[in-house]
Amino acid sequence: MKKKKNYEGIVYSTAPDFEFQNEEPEEDALLPANQQKLRVSLDRKQRGGKEVTLVTGFEGPKSNLEALGKMLKIKCGVGGAVKDGEILIQGDHRERVLQILLKEGYTQTKRSGG
Repeated sequence: MKKKKNYEGIVYSTAPDFEFQNEEPEEDALLPANQQKLRVSLDRKQRGGKEVTLVTGFEGPKSNLEALGKMLKIKCGVGGAVKDGEILIQGDHRERVLQILLKEGYTQTKRSGG
């Protein structure tokens, strides 16, 4: 069975020169490292008591986020994942991840509260 193309609401066109143009969703523009506002935190929620270092706030294409996640996992020598726009690093590696990000050109933002 042949799969139908998704024309998103276009039923019929009488224009003889009509040509459907499929609009690909644009990827987020990659901000330079010094303009990224990444947050490094420790998370234990819904993980059976296991700790993960969570890096959030990345703005850019998913491929760049995955590359950053892979680099962090390699440099920390642990496993992890990239899910829902977040980087998960197994274990409490907040200080190490922060130092790696600073070395890569990311800036440290001031934390509010205590």
